[in-house]
Amino acid sequence: MKDSVAMENVAQPGEGAVPGLIPRVLLAAVPVLSLGMLGAVPSLVIAWRRGARADWLAALAFTAATVGWWFQAGLTPEETHGLQFGLDALLLSLSTVGAAVHCLFVKQSVGESR
Repeated sequence: MKDSVAMENVAQPGEGAVPGLIPRVLLAAVPVLSLGMLGAVPSLVIAWRRGARADWLAALAFTAATVGWWFQAGLTPEETHGLQFGLDALLLSLSTVGAAVHCLFVKQSVGESR
């Protein structure tokens, strides 16, 4: 009985690890190619795979920026100036460039090898 419980708790190989360089580059291309509309996807994938609190907080931050960008894109008129344009540019850059950079440079956990 104890052996079957112990076997169920053994982690699968590669589970909880950050993807390799090529999958991370492809994952980082998602927010860039979607112009920030899918900016939360890379951080959610990393948080799902590793499950660390810091990863989930980063996923929450990028999800909030992405949802803010959705609302900003839907509610902002084409001719914007001043503070509204600045907020639009900030949300756009955070959900595109910020999400891509986070995905590319996320650190490995202490127990993981590169």
